[in-house]
Amino acid sequence: MTTEQQASRVVSASREIAAGPGPIFELIADPAQQPRWDGNDNLAGAPAGQRVRRAGDVFTMTLTKGDIRENHVVEFDEGRRIAWTPAEPGQEPPGHLWRWELEPVDASRTRVTCTYDWTRLNDEKRLPRARATTPDKLHASLDRLAALTELA
Repeated sequence: MTTEQQASRVVSASREIAAGPGPIFELIADPAQQPRWDGNDNLAGAPAGQRVRRAGDVFTMTLTKGDIRENHVVEFDEGRRIAWTPAEPGQEPPGHLWRWELEPVDASRTRVTCTYDWTRLNDEKRLPRARATTPDKLHASLDRLAALTELA
């Protein structure tokens, strides 16, 4: 794969949100909250009590089509960064990753960056869905996070 092809398989969006990183990170790190802000409209629900605490954690989600995904947490820095690789239950992740990074701007503002990286995706049947994950969908998630956390 060329460098240009790899770059086209990394989609990212950022937004400054008028809230500290704590409340934003809580929504991201608690899978039961993720359907509230998912801009891909792909998540139906998750069992309560799966709040991510460290790399190596695995949480499950039910997708809108009824499929279950196990999400393997590969990066974790409380309040700052979380990343996971989705997989079908009991299977190895096929090579795509979701990463959320939070950078405090000041006491009441946070720059949030969402990245969808599918440079290592090797499952042909997932490629159309990966290609459909555009910056607009990532911005939709950021906008929904802002709506849920911004100070009035």
